Amino acid sequence: MPKITSLFATRLYHAPLSDFAPKLDPDELEQHCYAIAEDDEAGHDWCEAQGYPGYTSYASLDDLPWRFPIFADLVKALDAHVAAFAKDLAFDLGDKALKLDSIWINILPEGGIHTGHIHPHSVISGTTYVAMPDGTSALKLEDPRLPMMMASPGRTKDAPEDLAQFHYAKPSVGDVLLWESWLRHEVPMNMAEDERVSVSFNYGWE
Repeated sequence: MPKITSLFATRLYHAPLSDFAPKLDPDELEQHCYAIAEDDEAGHDWCEAQGYPGYTSYASLDDLPWRFPIFADLVKALDAHVAAFAKDLAFDLGDKALKLDSIWINILPEGGIHTGHIHPHSVISGTTYVAMPDGTSALKLEDPRLPMMMASPGRTKDAPEDLAQFHYAKPSVGDVLLWESWLRHEVPMNMAEDERVSVSFNYGWE
């Protein structure tokens, strides 16, 4: 019998944010996201100039944990999740640590999309989910080998999860997803009438 081994795993971390303290109230976090968005004129100007659907604080506010205690608490919980994921990945961090280097709010309206991208210069990226109305988008993750497959056939619809070329992660409110920052991902069109609210972040090695 042949021996077939799966090599070079791509890991996806999925857990309730509340697995680590401090515990956050999702409704309070959602209220803060909308209050921040309402006052962030620079963020709305950037979104309009870039043709970005909905709202993001990505290019306008880089100090959310300093401005708002609930975001400082969020980062404490995320630090613990990222440490757990780094351990699972068998990272040799030496005398340095993975530290938050950016965090931002996303509010995606009906019909909005976030096209495929990676997060250069970071090690771990992720999102925690604040509002996920029925019918809203999953997170679409792409097999990182696709650019090198050249003449390779596609996969069957019933291919095992670890052989599929795309994976659709469907988080719930209060969940956190983590992945390595080189992994290409996107948010397909939001088909729900209500807005999809999330907080995304990057961790670097320093």
